[in-house]
Amino acid sequence: MAEPLVNQYGADVPQAIARMITAVHPKFDACKFVADALNGYEALALMPRGKHIAQALQRHLPPDYPKAINILLASLDQPHGRAEGLSMASFLYLPHTLFVAQFGLGHFEGSMRAQHALTQRFTAEFSIRAFLQKHEAATLAQFRQWASDPSEHVRRLVSEGSRPRLPWASRLPAFQKNPAPVLALLELLKDDPALYVRRSVANNLNDIGKDHPEVLAATAKKWLKGASDERRWIVRHALRSAVKRGEASALEVLGFSKSAEVEVSNARITPKRVVMGDKVNSAFDVSSTSSKAQQVLVDFCIHYVKASGKTSAKVFKLKVLDLAPKETVQLSKTVSTAEMTTRKHYAGKHRVDVLLNGQASALGVFELVTIASK
Repeated sequence: MAEPLVNQYGADVPQAIARMITAVHPKFDACKFVADALNGYEALALMPRGKHIAQALQRHLPPDYPKAINILLASLDQPHGRAEGLSMASFLYLPHTLFVAQFGLGHFEGSMRAQHALTQRFTAEFSIRAFLQKHEAATLAQFRQWASDPSEHVRRLVSEGSRPRLPWASRLPAFQKNPAPVLALLELLKDDPALYVRRSVANNLNDIGKDHPEVLAATAKKWLKGASDERRWIVRHALRSAVKRGEASALEVLGFSKSAEVEVSNARITPKRVVMGDKVNSAFDVSSTSSKAQQVLVDFCIHYVKASGKTSAKVFKLKVLDLAPKETVQLSKTVSTAEMTTRKHYAGKHRVDVLLNGQASALGVFELVTIASK
């Protein structure tokens, strides 16, 4: 099981920030700041740790925000003493962005300048959201300028920061209700030269589709007209959740009929009783019942048991089949039940389905058990 990210964000973070600030502002009391930042630090999760450090910064930097942010910006490239190659190296600047979000809302221009600099070292996708909520028009205007910025990190901030359902962040209810301002930004970025930006565009459009499936389908259809291979990738990636949900409008955009002319047979799940941590395999045959060639989207779904005893469906991508008339294809999928940071497993009966152009067909059930109950 992977080590929790918070374990990589220890006392060395405020200590490094203190060294950086002292290098440009010798009056900064590094010892008092570090002691303050580490007070209650161990009990906090990752994002709260960042906010805790930001609040300590506010107590130990000059009370005048413009002076404080100038000191922070001047310190960004100073030696920090942390080990090179850390997987979370850029998270060193998380407290800086949260400082801007919490204390810089009354200083728009200075805070925009700070986030422009910070997003090129970490990401300002979390801090910018406070400005979208309090200064929507001004922040959207800034985004339109940044959409053509030379830095791909700044251009990505435009699409990632405006995501209505950004993970690890509060949602943007105004854009969930009316995504038009966000779609206007994505139009500026849909052919961006950087995959880093295009992936963010796809994720943003995917977010929009969760609240407005008809807008997602219409936008995807429009973007496919005269599309490059890169833009086609954006559309497919943006439609992934809608396809998993079996939405006919999304499947139609990708050229799949609502109902595939196929039959599923010879389904087998092995083992039927799975010890937690082991693997389970599901195999089945897909046979065309059509006299014409057809393309069929095949996904795989496990209804995982939750702590409450209820189940939650998890869809896995499998493949796209180009089926000849009356052709039969054998397929299988192996899934581990080992513990993950993204999924905790619980004992119980797990239903397994195959999704054919979004339509579910049952494959069977396996029972997940602990070693003690084997």
